[in-house]
Amino acid sequence: QLQLVESGGGLVQPGGSLRLSCAASGFTLDYYAIGWFRQAPGKEHEGVSCITSSDHSTNYADSVKGRFTISRDNAKNTVYLQMNSLKPEDTGIYYCAAVSVVKAPAAVEAMCVKELYDYWGQGTQVTVAS
Repeated sequence: QLQLVESGGGLVQPGGSLRLSCAASGFTLDYYAIGWFRQAPGKEHEGVSCITSSDHSTNYADSVKGRFTISRDNAKNTVYLQMNSLKPEDTGIYYCAAVSVVKAPAAVEAMCVKELYDYWGQGTQVTVAS
């Protein structure tokens, strides 16, 4: 069974850091592009960051550029999202999602669109508050 499991969320003060992990089981991430999305209360899913499977090219939402870093370790079948300088507006449920390289767009800039993704984790809550 294909499964993605997020971890690493929690409560952090503004300016703090968290590292989210997305571990895959039942399939290898080698042939999948991965995206991180978040959903704040009452809002739609927002594409936060995406990473290709081939050359590990990355893309970020303007709201997180310079603060968040996505990376992947295919040997561990895991993708990470390092989040620094967190702000209250970063609060939400963070989801990772996977799409096959066969289906993913060639340009990473076009990849952070939730409708593309076939497999989703259950989400992990991130709360930034003092």
